[in-house]
Amino acid sequence: MAGAFLSPSEAVAHLATYKRLDGLSVKDLMDSRVHGGLTYNDFLMLPGKIDFPASDVITETRITRNVVLKTPFMSSPMDTVTETDMAISLALLGGIGVIHHNQSPASQAAMVRAVKRHENGFITDPIIFSPNHTVADVLDIKARLGFCGIPITETGSLGAKLVGIVTSRDVQFEPAETPLHKVMITSLVTAPQGVTLAEANQILRASKKGKLPIVDDQGRLTSLLARSDLLKNQNYPLASKDHSKQLYAAAAVGTRPSDKDRLRLLVEAGLDIVILDSSQGNSVFQIDMIQWIKQTFPKLEVIAGNVVTREQAANLIVAGADALRVGMGSGSICITQEVMAAGRPQATAVFAVAEFASKFGVPVIADGGIGNVGHIVKALALGASAVMMGGLLAGTTEAPGEYFYHDGKRVKSYRGMGSLEAMEQGKPNASGQVNGSTKHASQPSSKPHENAATTRYFSESSAVKVAQGVSGDVQDKGSVEAFIPYLYVGVQHSLQDIGVRSVAELQEGVMEGRVRFEMRTASAQVEGGVHGLHSYTKRLYA
Repeated sequence: MAGAFLSPSEAVAHLATYKRLDGLSVKDLMDSRVHGGLTYNDFLMLPGKIDFPASDVITETRITRNVVLKTPFMSSPMDTVTETDMAISLALLGGIGVIHHNQSPASQAAMVRAVKRHENGFITDPIIFSPNHTVADVLDIKARLGFCGIPITETGSLGAKLVGIVTSRDVQFEPAETPLHKVMITSLVTAPQGVTLAEANQILRASKKGKLPIVDDQGRLTSLLARSDLLKNQNYPLASKDHSKQLYAAAAVGTRPSDKDRLRLLVEAGLDIVILDSSQGNSVFQIDMIQWIKQTFPKLEVIAGNVVTREQAANLIVAGADALRVGMGSGSICITQEVMAAGRPQATAVFAVAEFASKFGVPVIADGGIGNVGHIVKALALGASAVMMGGLLAGTTEAPGEYFYHDGKRVKSYRGMGSLEAMEQGKPNASGQVNGSTKHASQPSSKPHENAATTRYFSESSAVKVAQGVSGDVQDKGSVEAFIPYLYVGVQHSLQDIGVRSVAELQEGVMEGRVRFEMRTASAQVEGGVHGLHSYTKRLYA
């Protein structure tokens, strides 16, 4: 009987006798003429060989033609997901948060400015006061921007002679009207203009000061370095930073004429990436907007969309888009597919657009339908450079809004930008008050503003508003300071199981047919989840 079996030593070599690899190639899997449109739950990826630790996996990815992040995580520009806190936290953790535009232009610009000022290398445009400014001015900066270590020059401007610095300790217990020349520190540690960042950091460490002014040979202030940024560099090694060592800032705008004025304010505040926010991106409005932006702000990265087909993508690529946002009706709070009969299952949409856009060097962002780590990895495998998350982040501490209790659970509100509640944001109600408010402390006014939800769905001129989203709540997920690292490590372990060391290697293996897939029947999906238990507790991370 033993002679009927092949030698165990021949097992690997015997694989060559099979006409094809086990499982399906991505092209076989995503053939919609055979399988129809697929979602992330409709398939699995087959495991590969593990010969490296999960910690070796590199998740770095290019989200636009010129912007590379250390992690593929983006937060959605929704008014219950991304404002200042989310944008800062996500950037520190290696991703990027897209600030929503369902608010006044001034308020959105203030949020962008707060992100850009949060962490810096050399701060080339610091807040500066003169000796005649008051303690009240310092307290105002602390309330709006979160810091109060401010250099004092003779004229209160950059390039003037440095005469002192004021810190939080200097203004404690002082009357608000006290002029700063009475409380400022005049014995200063400085560094000369031309000092390298490494040298300046060493001086700052040795001085044990909070701020290090950089001055020219005549004692005039040219820039500033902050100790808090040194600590952030140690605590957040994956942080998403531009060439000036400032956090990347991204924000959404619409495609109406008034959005050009909004965008000017955002660019003045330091915006790096603009997302053109539309449920259906293949429109003359968006094409014209892309062309205008490229002419007016040629260095600004433009993410266009949303699209779900090659034909939609082609028009935006020709117009000059630096990346494409893919998804229509796949979000947990979106009912576009149900109400409008338009859209596409998300996995099929991501593959179709990414396969086409990759030929032109245009990255794709998978927007919607992300419910867990597995969905993230599947989107990356299908060609997405990053995933945009809404509901997955909506219940976190950093999301706008306050916690409340619903059926005994601690929750936060979460609504689609196509919901009637979002469409009413910023509009006067029957009592003359403006509906809704944001969490951001520096909301400058409560004046009515153009509604982002109605412009996103081309319905601002409609007498009857047709909802394409719902409003609800999501359970408390804690802080993104713990949740994003969980997603990051989860992606690393998933890629390890698949047998690839990076996102780039994953996508290369998929296109070459080495990374394989399998369809899942309905019963297979049941088998792949928790089943057969009377009760259980599902803890995702610790």
